[in-house]
Amino acid sequence: MEISDNCTPLSANNESRGALVVFEGLDRSGKTSQCGRLVSYLEGLGHSVELWRFPDRTTSVGQMISAYRTNKSQLDDHTIHFLFSANRWEKRSMMETKLKAGTTLRVDRYSYSGVAFSTAKGLDFEWCKAPEIGLIAPDLVVYLDITPEKAAERGGYGGERYEQLEFQRKVAQHYKLLKDSSWKMKVFCVDCRL
Repeated sequence: MEISDNCTPLSANNESRGALVVFEGLDRSGKTSQCGRLVSYLEGLGHSVELWRFPDRTTSVGQMISAYRTNKSQLDDHTIHFLFSANRWEKRSMMETKLKAGTTLRVDRYSYSGVAFSTAKGLDFEWCKAPEIGLIAPDLVVYLDITPEKAAERGGYGGERYEQLEFQRKVAQHYKLLKDSSWKMKVFCVDCRL
């Protein structure tokens, strides 16, 4: 099932429209590093490009998510799912404005993560997709494919609530259910250069 079917495509009538490129993958798969490298490369070519991350921990909703992820607060699984979605909705209008103005957005996690992680906790697949309806559909999803065991070997693993090997195995299975035609798979390597 495709999440992008439930997302809103941004009109591509304007040739200067930026692209929405989403990086997805397990925790510690290299999403942040690869997004940063791509942004630097595109900026070097003179493109208008920005790196965004979800959750955006700078917003009020993002701060609640941050407290939950670092085990400083407890929330029901349904509640935290809505907060992750609300965090994306907080930024939707700004995202649309930037894309229409020609800025390309490289996004570290998006709707797919929300659904993969929440369904791995046992929530209903269709229920988890519902709050994403109306968000901007990505032009491309780059999935960084790494085994949960390899990700667990990377520095800093285990510092957040979801960084547990068995849970990450479930998340990997649920990501596979979300894959659609907008996805490009990138197999993990030690020093990946996109």
